[in-house]
Amino acid sequence: MVGSSHEALHRIFQKDPALLTRALQQVLHVPFPEPREIAALNVDLTEIEPVERRVDTLLRAETDDGTYLLVVESQGKVDDRKRGSWPYYLSFLYEKYRCEPILIVTTQSSATAKWAARPIRLGFRDWHSLTVRPLVLGPDNVPVISDERQAERDVPLAVLSAMTHGRGPQSAAILKSLASALRTIDPENAAVFVQFVDSCLADPQAKQMWRDLMTAIQYFWRHPLAEQVREEGREEGRVESQRELIIRALECRALSVPDDIRARVNTCEDPDQLDTWFQRAVHATNAADLFAEE
Repeated sequence: MVGSSHEALHRIFQKDPALLTRALQQVLHVPFPEPREIAALNVDLTEIEPVERRVDTLLRAETDDGTYLLVVESQGKVDDRKRGSWPYYLSFLYEKYRCEPILIVTTQSSATAKWAARPIRLGFRDWHSLTVRPLVLGPDNVPVISDERQAERDVPLAVLSAMTHGRGPQSAAILKSLASALRTIDPENAAVFVQFVDSCLADPQAKQMWRDLMTAIQYFWRHPLAEQVREEGREEGRVESQRELIIRALECRALSVPDDIRARVNTCEDPDQLDTWFQRAVHATNAADLFAEE
């Protein structure tokens, strides 16, 4: 289950990888070539040394111009440690995959967006050994989608708009248009998008408005998040919802789920274990990856 805006702001691109290339082309006006195929990769960049390094979301895009790695980092605030970690990520990924890496930073903060957009130059003043130029998606360039018809034409982009601008003065119009647009897509996909938006709404009034809208169309109450709101102590319902989310996460990524794996998930009673499996499910390349570390 998505529990924070940090997760939602990068995992939306796992849910709909094509949204990322549209954002590059339409929002950032970067001439990124149209992918023939996009696949999610393992985000673990850990080396042999006992230092764990992970990017937030990692996608491989196959295009007519070549293969690219799309590295998505969700950034909540200014963090100058990224001057070291972001260049490391890109260098490591290029060495591992021999594909050109592209860094995309997502944020809800204009100040963080301006900081993240500054080039990272390593070396001395007149000779930079390495320059990293992040592409940034934030409040200043992600479109405000407050029109129902526009939201219906590109629901994932409307979701990204709500996640990015949910704390702004136009949040009510954005949320209402998105609520209407969600009626036009598959209910299971809509339920996932509902949680992404809910996780990003920091303003209590906006969050309550969103939950009221979702109650009216019953998407919110089909989601495990509703169980937390209505009754925190219903452990049995939570476990069942976790199982469903794990299977759904694998199936939404077009992964085959053998009967033995499905049975193992559906017989697990441990909420912590199910949480771990869900986190693996959103990055897995096949269903067996759920149990790879066990």
